[in-house]
Amino acid sequence: METRLYKKIVSKKEFSELPGEDVEKAFSHFEKRDVSEDEKVRLTRELLHKVFSSFTSQKLLSLKNKEKEWILRKHLSTRERLPYYKEIYKKILNNFEGVVFDLGSGINGFSYLFFPKKIRYLGVEAVGQLVNQMKFYFEKNNFNAKAIHLSLFDLNNLKKIINKEKGKKIVFLFKVLDSLEMLEKDYSKKLLNEIIPLVNFVVVSFATQSMISRKKFNVSRAWILHFITENFKILNDFEFGGERYIMFSK
Repeated sequence: METRLYKKIVSKKEFSELPGEDVEKAFSHFEKRDVSEDEKVRLTRELLHKVFSSFTSQKLLSLKNKEKEWILRKHLSTRERLPYYKEIYKKILNNFEGVVFDLGSGINGFSYLFFPKKIRYLGVEAVGQLVNQMKFYFEKNNFNAKAIHLSLFDLNNLKKIINKEKGKKIVFLFKVLDSLEMLEKDYSKKLLNEIIPLVNFVVVSFATQSMISRKKFNVSRAWILHFITENFKILNDFEFGGERYIMFSK
């Protein structure tokens, strides 16, 4: 895409610190559409908003020294997880000692203190402002944790980050796969196939009900559930607070 169009898209604050890969993938959906450039920019921003910021408060885009509960309540996904974090992590991490790679983490790094034991945490996130929030929090509290600004479509660097760490490894993909599919169809399958040989476990999650109305979804997600059950070993499958978690290994 042309540099001037790219600059126009990211001139809006909520998109200003997104990796170029993500912006270009969004733009590619409209690049050949017979509409004006301004309309292409508008449509691209609309898609980027759905993928990256529709559930995030604009207040999170400015670095502030706030308590973890305040931060976690400003993102709809972590807000609804907040009452259940201890139970969720106990089910996933109770017998685990090693490294957590939280891909598409958003601000989930602020849940670090809910881990049942000391664990090394790496949050990988495309929204630069959220990465800065987590970095500030980790440094302030001297946690064994790191926030990395990277597109999940940058598979080469993502695999380098995972390979660099020693010991047991687990990947979180909490409410991430649907967003990836908005930008590239079947990328979730490609991502899982690439990373699962590098780690011990993967945990994916999906919303099972609306965050606002709390109504159950009719969406079955059979496409990805069938892929997981056919190719990997299911270790756990449970639900908390309108979110289903599936833990599996190679």
